[in-house]
Amino acid sequence: MKKWFQANSTHFIIIGIFFILCFAYFSPAMQGKDLYQSDVLEAKAMAKEIMDVKAATGKGPLWTNSMFGGMPSFQIWVSNSGSIANYVINTLKTVFPNPIDIVLCYLLGAYFLLSTLKMKPWLAAAGAIAFAFTSYNFIYIEAGHSNQAMAISFFAPVLGSILLTFRGRYLLGGLLTAFFLAVEIRCNHIQMTYYLFMCLLILAGFELYYAIASKQLKAFFTSAGYLVAGVILAVGVNAGQLWTTYEYGNESIRGKANLTRTSSKSDTGLGRDYAYNWSQGVGEISTFLVPNMYGGATQIKQLDEHSHVAKALVAKGVPEDQVKEIIPQLQQGLIRTYWGEKSSTHGPWYFGCIVIFLYVLGLFIVKGKMKWWILTSTFLFVFLSFGRHFPLISDLFFDYFPMYNKMRAVESILVIPALIIPLLAFVALKQFVDEKDKTKDLPKKLLYSLYITGGGLLVFMLIPTLFFDFRDTSHQEMVNHIAEAFKADLGFANSIGSALIEDRISLARTDAFRSLIFILLGFGILWAILKGKVKANTAFIVLGVLILVDMWSVDRRYLNNSNFYDKSVLDQNYQATAADLQILNDKALDFRVIDFTKGNPFFDASASYFHKSVGGRHSARLQRYDEMITAQFSEKINEPVLDMLNTKYLIMADKSSPTPQAIERKTALGNAWFISNINYVKNADEEMKGITSFDPKTTAIVDETVKSQIGDVKSLTDTTAKIQLTEYHPDHLVYKYKSAQDAIAVFAEIWYDKGWNAYLDGNKIPYFRANYILRAAKLPAGSHNLEFKFEPTSYLVGDKISMISSLILVIISGIAVFLHFRAKKNTASV
Repeated sequence: MKKWFQANSTHFIIIGIFFILCFAYFSPAMQGKDLYQSDVLEAKAMAKEIMDVKAATGKGPLWTNSMFGGMPSFQIWVSNSGSIANYVINTLKTVFPNPIDIVLCYLLGAYFLLSTLKMKPWLAAAGAIAFAFTSYNFIYIEAGHSNQAMAISFFAPVLGSILLTFRGRYLLGGLLTAFFLAVEIRCNHIQMTYYLFMCLLILAGFELYYAIASKQLKAFFTSAGYLVAGVILAVGVNAGQLWTTYEYGNESIRGKANLTRTSSKSDTGLGRDYAYNWSQGVGEISTFLVPNMYGGATQIKQLDEHSHVAKALVAKGVPEDQVKEIIPQLQQGLIRTYWGEKSSTHGPWYFGCIVIFLYVLGLFIVKGKMKWWILTSTFLFVFLSFGRHFPLISDLFFDYFPMYNKMRAVESILVIPALIIPLLAFVALKQFVDEKDKTKDLPKKLLYSLYITGGGLLVFMLIPTLFFDFRDTSHQEMVNHIAEAFKADLGFANSIGSALIEDRISLARTDAFRSLIFILLGFGILWAILKGKVKANTAFIVLGVLILVDMWSVDRRYLNNSNFYDKSVLDQNYQATAADLQILNDKALDFRVIDFTKGNPFFDASASYFHKSVGGRHSARLQRYDEMITAQFSEKINEPVLDMLNTKYLIMADKSSPTPQAIERKTALGNAWFISNINYVKNADEEMKGITSFDPKTTAIVDETVKSQIGDVKSLTDTTAKIQLTEYHPDHLVYKYKSAQDAIAVFAEIWYDKGWNAYLDGNKIPYFRANYILRAAKLPAGSHNLEFKFEPTSYLVGDKISMISSLILVIISGIAVFLHFRAKKNTASV
């Protein structure tokens, strides 16, 4: 054992350094503070009902009524108790404070990948730092995309395991692929996993091509067999999660449309405009090398009293002592240093200037399938990230590549270049060191790399407007707003606009000079290696430190100590107002609210923290509900629709007071009611048109396809019939009713037939859709109990498959370890 520790001491030292880096960067987390993440706070509101039920009963419900009238909890929070990957994620989150767990996984995963490529420990450590500290790895954390960030952290170990398998370590590679891919999928960000699979598909294509060229097809198919088995096992471990996600996805806005569409929106996926909303500008890829080339983040105010804008204000007669106050106000909404075409951005995609320099070097010196796979993938994914700015390629994938049109914010596909660009960079560095005494033209190729990266930066610094104009398409609109705000002429406003352009140029120039310095230092280290002036390990450590200093300082612009707050401060984000307290005092079992105090109620989940809400925020809400929102609430509020959703309260801003006001709606129809008329319609379009103007208290709009299920209902006029919700649980509703004749009941519950079952006195009965988004049922005369239970087969059976697959993975891994040590023991005894 002592010898084993000695042999691996360098690895332990490096892992220790990784821990130190994480704890140092996130030192406030070690002091008990929490990271402010806007999306996480909204997620907390989304999951409040789920967590409350879990705390009370020990089990989280599979359905929640806290958002959009009701939806499955699968894409908010759900416990997949049968999955071993679930325990891995929970252990990481329990042992390490947020977000130390994520960054530690970035570092360790990348270190594992580079070690599988037989890199020396200090070289692998430097490469791990280069990948981990890529700007968006931290920006995603700052924005609260924790699941996305955690999914990205397992890209590297999944890739490392696959490369290990292709290099002949079949059983080990296959098992590690199964394990890491299982955890990757469990991170529950299908879009990130999907992008990874696209990249791996290209890798498999190159592996096959080279296997054919070298006549090594047997080895390729053996590797492929182990990998397919590993993928199947990983999918099995996550069967409950994947099955429910697939089933729900088909019913969500990423699935097939119910209404006839006449826009760019795909019939089986997201709208093209929505999917392309966050597209990377073509010129914005310059931020890979120069972080502030496009002005940084929209929410960070970079101008001060020394800026060109400040000087322009002074020149126009604004007193200097007022400029300090005016500049922040201007940056609050009138001007911004970011000049790209995204409506907002948390920061640039910065891969590190030394990393880009090494990547260019890799294009000159790395040979074979690794280079061509990475180069092909880099170009493809960068072009796809352009979205609406380069539709030639994006539209081909959107229209024809399976499932691609279900993904939104296409710039996020740059997570793949963020992985493989550092990979090629450090493969190049390894090859550079290995061949420094064997390849004569290395100095020339090193100089070429410097000329391309450093020379390009130098040209930009001298003539910045040669390639960029530093103004966005809304520049003139901004100038007009400035003139209006200052009650000044356009000459005054144009001077401010011109000064803003100068500030943008200054920010870009400063960062370009910064990048040039780091590239020159990196070049100097490689030149010293070439001339034998420094040992390889020393050079790797120095390069690692330089890369860390470079990327750490950029990351701190977007995620730093100021993002952390005392828990007590964050808890104040959800303080009940007088309106909330008034509504909470209403002891009715189940009703809904709609909150207009924070803008569009259908893009804000804060009301869900205290109430069951008609509104909410989710990137995969139910398709039918989304179509209803668009048709019934875009131009004006459809009061009958609010009635049928049992919307008992409006929360409105009070003009005479800063305190929101709760307004009770007397027309809300309750949890369920009997109707006297059915209007049958031919299709979804007519059904939607039907609920635009109708009386939901007396009439139900129903698709004619269920007419045979309903049968003859001679009279629906029993005015004494009553139905009442007597027990409420998010995924189990109990009603009592009494009717002198067969009757049709409509329930203020959202239609989702992938798991909801109806039971009359314990016996399962059919139910049908009414009013486009609600449930309804034909009920027999008499006094009866009716129950709705959410029992999705996809979860209940899927979780059992997850458990079985997890056991198989553990057993096979145990057998593999046993056989390894037995073989090692037998070898030692010979």
